[in-house]
Amino acid sequence: MDIKLHNSWNYKDQGRWDWSAYLIGSDLSKVDFVEYILHPTFTKPLVIIKDPTNGFRLDTDGWGVFELRAIVYFKDGTHRLFTHYLRLEYHPRSGRTDE
Repeated sequence: MDIKLHNSWNYKDQGRWDWSAYLIGSDLSKVDFVEYILHPTFTKPLVIIKDPTNGFRLDTDGWGVFELRAIVYFKDGTHRLFTHYLRLEYHPRSGRTDE
């Protein structure tokens, strides 16, 4: 299956980033929805995204990195766990880096 979990980020200030998590790959049309499992310090650590726009993109903010988990539920009734170590990097020249 050609699906991967990725993230992008934009440094805000004072050690905080706006960041997004999303799926990429050629099999996104097979996905029904995604349940993101965030670090337990988030106010809402479980977030369900049903909108396929932009790869079931989750937009949020934070200050630290952790292993992001996403359970991808497929239209055929199956599901699969994906993990991705969240990247948040500060680059003084641009302030933004994407993976």
